[in-house]
Amino acid sequence: MQRVLVIGNSGGGKSTLSRRLGEKLGLPVVHLDVLFWKPGWVESDKEEFKVRVAEALSGPAWIADGNFSSSFDVSMARADTIVWIDQPRLLCLIRAIWRALTYRDGGRPDMAEGCREKIDFEFYRYIWDYPRTYHPRLEAAFARYGAHARRVRLRNDREMAAFVAQA
Repeated sequence: MQRVLVIGNSGGGKSTLSRRLGEKLGLPVVHLDVLFWKPGWVESDKEEFKVRVAEALSGPAWIADGNFSSSFDVSMARADTIVWIDQPRLLCLIRAIWRALTYRDGGRPDMAEGCREKIDFEFYRYIWDYPRTYHPRLEAAFARYGAHARRVRLRNDREMAAFVAQA
């Protein structure tokens, strides 16, 4: 396990798992949100973003977290392990709201500079709809870009902790 892609719903624990796994394995962690977002929640150009992802993941060992399907042809294709965090959507929603309240006065360490947390109902709708909308897309991406990789699906915090302990 040298090139790990961690994906899943917002609020599911991708960044936390990535940091813990990075510490345990001694691997650098790349938060794709940092590469994608510009200050004020301005999206990067998709091609520009893909170039940044390719550069960040060009090394022999890394852990990357993020749900950017536009870069799966790079991130999934290079990963030897894909970790899909599939937590219940209500838990993800509660955690996202909690995160917005916790970090409202400053930036998160796993987010691009200048992207302050906020209450965002459109984002919360994305979280709620994620299983119905994105699970089929993830399955298709696994088949297209990640068939070579070991795939691990973690459905709760206990499974995530056990995965890190066994790494």
